[in-house]
Amino acid sequence: MNGPAIHVEFAPELRLFLPNGRREAGAAQVTTDGVSTLGHVVESLGVPLTEVGTLVADGHEMPVSHIPTAGATVSVRPVARPQRVPGAPLRFLLDVHLGTLARRMRLLGVDTAYESTDIGDPALATRSATEKRVMLSRDRGLLRRRELWAGGYVYSTRPEDQLRDILDRFRPELRPWTRCTACNGLLKEATKEEVADQLQGGTQRSYDVFAQCTQCGRAYWKGAHHEQLVAIVERALADYGN
Repeated sequence: MNGPAIHVEFAPELRLFLPNGRREAGAAQVTTDGVSTLGHVVESLGVPLTEVGTLVADGHEMPVSHIPTAGATVSVRPVARPQRVPGAPLRFLLDVHLGTLARRMRLLGVDTAYESTDIGDPALATRSATEKRVMLSRDRGLLRRRELWAGGYVYSTRPEDQLRDILDRFRPELRPWTRCTACNGLLKEATKEEVADQLQGGTQRSYDVFAQCTQCGRAYWKGAHHEQLVAIVERALADYGN
């Protein structure tokens, strides 16, 4: 590229996306082609636009479609939290690598679609747009796809940190114990007789309160892991309850 040179500075939160040689400084001198937009320049440096809140060029906020002029100094700032996503209700789509996060979000009653097999980036992006779901992923290439409805990078590899980050960023409405952790369907109260075919002898004798998914039919009761699940729910409600 032989166009105007511009100086691009990145907020600390965004520097992990930069190449190793630029992370410490958090800045880059870029020679553009004179026609590329700010959005294109930022993404060419490794930062998905889903993670960008505002672009400020020489002290003025600019859209991603702005074409920078020679000598411009551009500041790239992160998304403000809580992030407001147009449209309602707030719904999510997670890729194949985020199964544990998907189950925990469903446990909290957050509408969370999840693909347990790799259906490919084009199909995920299309589903995000068709169903108006926020695409969550650690795949930067997927988050750069233009057809996405909205998206967010999952910064951690630890499920507990992932959940905390997503709740802090998007602040979805929490309605614990209302969704099936297996399929995302809504739960209803069920009698022991209605779910008897899913119960073994010990469960039959020990439990009397059940719920059942209205979509896949799976039965739920307060089993061996209930205390662990309650702890997850209580922490989320204490920090991010609506």
